[in-house]
Amino acid sequence: MINATDSKGTFYKLNQKEGIPIVFIHGVGLDHNIWDPQINEFDNTVLIYDILGHGRTPLNKEKISFDDFSDQIIDLIDELKFSKIHLIGFSIGSLIARNFATRFSDRLKSLTLLCSIFNRSDNEQKIVNERFEQTKKDKKLTKDALNRWFNKDFIEKNPLISDKIFSILNNNNMDNFIKVYSLFVNHKDNEKFENINVKTLVMTGEGDVGSTPEMSDNLSKKIKNSELKIIPVGKHLCSIECSYDVNKAIKDHIQNA
Repeated sequence: MINATDSKGTFYKLNQKEGIPIVFIHGVGLDHNIWDPQINEFDNTVLIYDILGHGRTPLNKEKISFDDFSDQIIDLIDELKFSKIHLIGFSIGSLIARNFATRFSDRLKSLTLLCSIFNRSDNEQKIVNERFEQTKKDKKLTKDALNRWFNKDFIEKNPLISDKIFSILNNNNMDNFIKVYSLFVNHKDNEKFENINVKTLVMTGEGDVGSTPEMSDNLSKKIKNSELKIIPVGKHLCSIECSYDVNKAIKDHIQNA
């Protein structure tokens, strides 16, 4: 396992194997460690990294956009000399992946959008806005997210995992978190989806209340050459709670890309 930082300051871990590399993008407030259930489970090379302003990667801009996050990926894979990748984005990572795919589709072998928002209803937008305003006011994160991200039974049986996730949340630089979270809250689904021309998997957990199965269904209909997969029982962090099912779906997808 390689642990390193690229020339632009992005921290990454690389599990070097064969085949086209798989690149995983984590969600807002989290870091590369959420991909522990994935990094050793594929025959391909796997790259995980910290997005701007998260984990060990700095954020040195006052104003940021999704283009900045896509450029971060380009800089990283260019430095590692990856000509093509399988790209997998989770939550805000899926929005980054969507941006990347519309701008750099020629660098993709496949795309996986995991727990992605799409066309929030007025009420769904209201809930997210209120949560954002409360976070800005409190300048801290609470454990409430864990109940949206995991099933209660999983939390009770896996306290070390839920504690680890909350520790990651709790260690955020809140100024950076709010900058990035704002992009997620205010996203308008205005990507040029017609530019995505690689085989795409749209996947979410059956019980994900923020990135619902209905959202994933509608998103899949928006992207040509895409398929929909709903993970039974799983919630937002189904990549951890239901890692076997998620990993199998990704393996099947990239093998057929």
